[in-house]
Amino acid sequence: MSSNNTNDKKWLEKIPSRIGYYLAGFVDGEGSFNVSVKKRDNCRREWKIEASFNVSQKERVILALLKRWLGCGTLRERRDGVIYYEVRNIKALKEKVIPFFERFRFLSAKKKRNFSIFKRIVKKMNEGKHLTPEGLKEIMELRESLNQGRGRKRKYSITDVIKK
Repeated sequence: MSSNNTNDKKWLEKIPSRIGYYLAGFVDGEGSFNVSVKKRDNCRREWKIEASFNVSQKERVILALLKRWLGCGTLRERRDGVIYYEVRNIKALKEKVIPFFERFRFLSAKKKRNFSIFKRIVKKMNEGKHLTPEGLKEIMELRESLNQGRGRKRKYSITDVIKK
């Protein structure tokens, strides 16, 4: 694993600083780290938790650059012409997105805070904690402090998911 692990970081070292910091600055203003909750009927686990990193923009070039340098995620165009770049795969979030933003750091306090919370959630999900009642509760508690303020919309709150 250790030799594989050093190879995994080689991609990060190849990113030119000017590109990395440009993309980080762009994401600082336009990107979002989210954790969505979906109710599932007829499933063993009633709730599905999904972590995601996304950026939407009318300009494809910068989003394509993000996808190229991160080496993961999807680019989609919505009907309204907005391009949407998204990474939802936990392994990709853990091995690509998080290391990228650990190297090319955010400047805004709000994005730094959200990224820090998001990293903790992804770590727990990578460890399978979202599959246990205790872990689900921890993740939902962290999610409560993610992206606070205006514009945050949530279909399900912690009280919907965690029954006292």
